[in-house]
Amino acid sequence: MLRFIIRRLALSIITLFLLVIIVFLLTSVFPNDPARQLLGPFQSQEAVDQLAEELGLNDPKTEQLGRLVKGVATGDFGESYSRPGERVMDLILPALGNSAKLVVLGLLITLPLSILSGVLAAYRKDSLFDRSVVTLGLATSAIPDFVSGILLQYVIGVRLGWLPATSNAPRGTGFIGSLEFIILPALAIVLVYFGYIARVTRAGAVQAFESDYVRTAFMKGMPLRRVINRHVLRNSLQPTVAVIGTQIGFLFGGLIALELVFNYPGLGSMIINAAQDQDLPLLQGGVIIVAVLYMIATLLADLLISWMNPRARSVTAS
Repeated sequence: MLRFIIRRLALSIITLFLLVIIVFLLTSVFPNDPARQLLGPFQSQEAVDQLAEELGLNDPKTEQLGRLVKGVATGDFGESYSRPGERVMDLILPALGNSAKLVVLGLLITLPLSILSGVLAAYRKDSLFDRSVVTLGLATSAIPDFVSGILLQYVIGVRLGWLPATSNAPRGTGFIGSLEFIILPALAIVLVYFGYIARVTRAGAVQAFESDYVRTAFMKGMPLRRVINRHVLRNSLQPTVAVIGTQIGFLFGGLIALELVFNYPGLGSMIINAAQDQDLPLLQGGVIIVAVLYMIATLLADLLISWMNPRARSVTAS
């Protein structure tokens, strides 16, 4: 197990280094001049050149890449271009915390509901309940998250007035109070991911229920709850864990449209604003943080799968 963990960590470090290079190359080909973008169209070229020199935009590309690699290693991406005097990490951490609250709340609702529905649908295969779960899952998964968000916002937030239509809680709102403002976007996440996770869980549970060891357990008179907890879940949730691990990174950085619909200051909207402002340090830092979260989530998923099934270590390590 220790050898497996070391191999996965080494692979993650190599992947992160390659990602840093890709992010640097992509952010180095902006069509406009960041210095001109910051100063505006009416400043003199001399002032633009001076600012570019101060920001290090004229330094050799290898030196700029070295600074970015050092920033990743130390967790310090320097100061923001669009917000002079403010450190990049001081801007990323609040947005990261906001995204974390939304992601955690969405998963706390989605995972128990979808896993339970998938297992029960597999146990009652080809029944009305099974077909309903599959059909509902396909229907909700086909609707983009921002469309679900708009519908929930209009019906529940505007027409019925049950919940706030926007998710930007007033300053000074406590943690518990702020949860009320993110229930609607969290429900949009539930609608998108319920069907996907439920169908993956159902597929694994169907194989588990049809296996010889589960049939033997039922023949011995073992109660259904014990069969599910002891045999079905451990063997059927491996694909589900893999799916969840790969989706967590997207949930942190990919809910841009949903954050814009609800005016939510999350990590995705921060990255979009940084790109529009050509704030290279903030953009690079935000993208790399999302990538690190993605790698951590997939690493934890691989470790959990290897614990559930030691034979999977050779597959996940390759």
